[in-house]
Amino acid sequence: MKTVLITGCSSGIGLDAAHGLRDAGWRVFASCRRQADSDRLIAAGFDSPLIDYADPDSITAGLAHVLAATGGTLDALYNNGAFACPGAVEDLPRAALEAIFQTNLFGVHDLTRQVIPVMRAQGHGRIVNCSSVLGLVGYRWRGAYVATKFALEGLTDVLRLEMRDTAIKVILLEPGPIASRIRENAIPHFERWIDPAASARAAQYVALTDRLYHGGDDKFQLPASAVTAKLRHALEHPRPKARYYITTPTYIAAAMRRLLPTWAQDALIARN
Repeated sequence: MKTVLITGCSSGIGLDAAHGLRDAGWRVFASCRRQADSDRLIAAGFDSPLIDYADPDSITAGLAHVLAATGGTLDALYNNGAFACPGAVEDLPRAALEAIFQTNLFGVHDLTRQVIPVMRAQGHGRIVNCSSVLGLVGYRWRGAYVATKFALEGLTDVLRLEMRDTAIKVILLEPGPIASRIRENAIPHFERWIDPAASARAAQYVALTDRLYHGGDDKFQLPASAVTAKLRHALEHPRPKARYYITTPTYIAAAMRRLLPTWAQDALIARN
């Protein structure tokens, strides 16, 4: 039975991946940031170590738990955990960027670095990082999240190149709109760091906050199972792709980057 460690399994993409891979015969370590979420997964039959990307000690302890259970091996790592912090770039304090990078990039990097020696020793492994359509193109009000995903794309690309002389495969998933709790989970970060009333864009925040608090329809949204399907291909195919696009907007964004000058991309994005 192959083993996989998945982060961010409390809901959405991570939770669906945990169930989907277990159903496909994988031994899944479905990690969460909070004990209550881990307890819920343990009750559902999962091994669920605590891993909080913002807590380096929890990363080390969580991986140690996994390796103790497997006898020191791990076939795959799926770095899925992340959060968003909506707001105009001009309104983002430095501390907000430090907090989101700690989780969305630095913690991912810490865990990946600790897993690589395990995979080197066993002679194989797959590392899958969950990026986003916003790792391909920018979008207004998403500057903090976009910055982390652009950084994750670059770091993953270089790691993939550097791992070419090993049997470790490094892969990016790039979902667009997926049914998850990322909008709801972004609210506390927005409320902590952004003061819409004090912003030069106070009037423009009205539409943002309405969508943030109440949601909205997205005709391109897919269920989390769409990500799990691509994840399985990335983990199980003998020659996985470097990137897997998920949802129509991601395919469009990739085409825009290849075919359009920046001014044309900006004009199209600004209309939406």
